[in-house]
Amino acid sequence: MKPPIFVREFSKKKREALEAGLRSSDAFVLRRCQILLASSKGERPPRIAENLGCAQQTVRNAIHEFNGRGLGALSPGSSRPREVHAAFDEDGTEALREMLHHSPREFGKHTSLWTLEDAAEVSFEKDLTERRVSGETVRATLARLGVRWERAKRWIESPDPEYARKKGLSSG
Repeated sequence: MKPPIFVREFSKKKREALEAGLRSSDAFVLRRCQILLASSKGERPPRIAENLGCAQQTVRNAIHEFNGRGLGALSPGSSRPREVHAAFDEDGTEALREMLHHSPREFGKHTSLWTLEDAAEVSFEKDLTERRVSGETVRATLARLGVRWERAKRWIESPDPEYARKKGLSSG
């Protein structure tokens, strides 16, 4: 079993900064300060997590971050992924565009209008992607091609000869 992790010793100046962080309006700073001060008192991560209502891994992450960066651990890092992999390769992107020019009924769907979810499902079934992707991934892929996805609109026409007048469509 691994020994419990604790925050490293800190100076009076750092302790004052952490205690000042307890009055912060930023929830991230407040939580980090609570974790670090509790750890400095000898509390173990499971106990800190239980007291603060957070995950044990959150506590460990805060302690590791402080031990590595000092007070820099009080500012949140970027949540943006370092590297993004396209779900559709170049051939898959073109195949997706071509697929959307056909009716969904040709692919076993019970509708004549494509939805992003249907396009994602069919693209996986046709091996355009290695794994099932979301409708948002399909939309983003089409956006890279310069294609805007708009919801299909069903136009209703009435056989009533007075339809345009009744709906206020005529200028008479």
